[in-house]
Amino acid sequence: MIYDIRHITTYRYAAPVASAACVLRLLPRDEPGQTVLDSGLEISPNPAETHSSIDAFGNRVAQVRIDAAHRELRIAALSRISVNRQAAPAPGLTPAWEQIRNAAQTSRSLAQDSPAHFLYASRQVALNGDATAWCRESFAQNRPVLEAAVELMGRIRRDFKYEKDATEVTTTVAEAFASRKGVCQDFAHVMIAGLRGLGLPAAYVSGYIRTIPPPGKPRLEGADASHAWVSVWCGPEFGWLGLDPTNDQMIGDDHVVVARGRDYADVSPIDGVFVGSGDHELSVSVDVKPEGA
Repeated sequence: MIYDIRHITTYRYAAPVASAACVLRLLPRDEPGQTVLDSGLEISPNPAETHSSIDAFGNRVAQVRIDAAHRELRIAALSRISVNRQAAPAPGLTPAWEQIRNAAQTSRSLAQDSPAHFLYASRQVALNGDATAWCRESFAQNRPVLEAAVELMGRIRRDFKYEKDATEVTTTVAEAFASRKGVCQDFAHVMIAGLRGLGLPAAYVSGYIRTIPPPGKPRLEGADASHAWVSVWCGPEFGWLGLDPTNDQMIGDDHVVVARGRDYADVSPIDGVFVGSGDHELSVSVDVKPEGA
């Protein structure tokens, strides 16, 4: 699949803002099964300074500084992506989860994708005994790691309710697990906390999922949204495999990866500060359009 992606974020301020400084993680990354054909940022007002880099996890980061006074800040990320992922292995063919746990805990690699980075508590994923105990029900002794993780993904889909206004960006794992409701960020955080509690490496992935309209209905411009899911390390032979607990499905060609990290804090699309006063309004529009659609 080839996708044209348009992600537009607009801040409107009640009073003029004198300046702003932002860290942007909006441009998709190259990785196995996904190739960036073209990408770029359009920012208004024009930044006085822009600096691009790759962070510790291999994500593309843009740091921008805006010195011009403004009442509106518009950031458009435009990308063209080719996605052609290999089919996931049969879950029962992956190693036992205890074997994966032991391999991860003895890993000496500090590479970007090393399991060592994703074993422990992080800023927004505290280890939680209740979540770990609940997740452990899927991990019988010597069960293949992907088979167990797929079952866990399905349990989250069945037992948790998707409710857009039930949580906030700062909602903790404990709060989301106790309420059994939230959005994709919460479901990913709960799953990651449970897996790490068992000693298994789990990463947070941000990106997009294509919205497929009902038969006979046109696509809705801007109807797609930023999405989040989990990547589980299944050993050196199988590597990292993606699971989407919000939709109870393995990651395929309908998913586009933007960034990976330990939790949402590592991959937040826009971080920053502005010099000004008063309230602001935020609007976000995302469109993931397959070539020829």
